[in-house]
Amino acid sequence: MHNLRDYTTNKHRKVDDYPYGGGAGMVMQAEPVFRACQAVQGSIKGKKARVIYTTPQGRVFDQMLAEELSREEDLIFLCGHYEGIDERVLEEVVTDYVSIGDYVLTGGELPAMVMIDAISRMAPGVLGNEDSGESESFSNYLLEYPQYTRPEVWRGKKVPEILLSGDHQKVEQWRLEQSMEITKRARPELYEKWADENQEYFIRKAKREERARKRELKREQKKNSLQYPL
Repeated sequence: MHNLRDYTTNKHRKVDDYPYGGGAGMVMQAEPVFRACQAVQGSIKGKKARVIYTTPQGRVFDQMLAEELSREEDLIFLCGHYEGIDERVLEEVVTDYVSIGDYVLTGGELPAMVMIDAISRMAPGVLGNEDSGESESFSNYLLEYPQYTRPEVWRGKKVPEILLSGDHQKVEQWRLEQSMEITKRARPELYEKWADENQEYFIRKAKREERARKRELKREQKKNSLQYPL
């Protein structure tokens, strides 16, 4: 973390002033922000780091953006406060304008923390299980399936039998179907995106169901032939 007050030449370490044109609140000055960004960029070896400004005006942060940013070697988060930051310095230093949602906070520190947490956990070695970052909600538009642990029965509620079967293929299929069902109910717009990109799944599912119907029909025919021989 870098304190913007350390980059002001004002003897009172002041970094804000009244806005031109009037209005409530204070605006952060351009020079301290510029000097801070320059100093941080100068301490980074290699290519220039992306500077992310946390603002409701930006692109909405999501899992895909988290994955994109996790591939960067360095990131700088610029946190506004008060009524914002002088537009001139934003035009000079910011590469990405990002929002965590359609609401207003006092400052950009909390959005930065949210993004840092989501981004850093995608980096190799951060999570104990490398697969967990890829299989969670939003990684492929689907929300996460229900999770269970011991005991097998809790207050009369049992763990789904399929999870106790030991059949990993069937477990994965059940989890996918649960994710689809939950997403379709809670976030239909995400489900539509997933469905649009996974038409092959529905084709394979239709073929599986058709094969299952044929097997069932054969079993019924065989059963009937045994009961009513010619």
